[in-house]
Amino acid sequence: MEKRRVLFVCVHNSARSQMAEGMLRAWAGDRFDVSSGGTEATGLRPEAITVMGELGIDIGEHQSKTIERFMGQPWDWLIPVCEEACEACPYVPGAKTVLRWSFDDPSAATGSQEDRMAVFRRVRDEMATQVRAFIASNG
Repeated sequence: MEKRRVLFVCVHNSARSQMAEGMLRAWAGDRFDVSSGGTEATGLRPEAITVMGELGIDIGEHQSKTIERFMGQPWDWLIPVCEEACEACPYVPGAKTVLRWSFDDPSAATGSQEDRMAVFRRVRDEMATQVRAFIASNG
C-alpha cells in the first residue's frame, strides 16, 4: 500500500510543524509519508525537542527547512499549523487537500523558563489531539 503524503507548514519550521511531523511519523508513519517545512528556516527549538521527548518522540535529528524543496511534489494534504503560514503559503502546487490548523506560537512565549515550557507543553498537547483526530479520520 502506498503511503499518503502529508506536508506540515509553519513560518519558521522550528517548533509547531516539527512537532506535528514527529507525532504523525511516530503514531502512523506506517500509513503516512510526512514532512514539514517553513516559509523560512530558522533552526529547531530546543524546547520543542524537550517536550516531544516527554512523549517518547525524538525530533532531535530533524532539520529546519523551507518549503521550496517540496514545491511541485504530490501531497495528499498540506497542513499549515499557524495563521501566518496560512497567509504566507495559501497554496502549494501538487497539494490535493489543504487543512488549516492554527496553534499559538510557543516560541513567542515570555516569562520564566518554566512559563515558556508550559506554553510548549500546552501547544504540544493541543496538536496531539488534532493529529490523533486526523489519524482516526484518515487512517
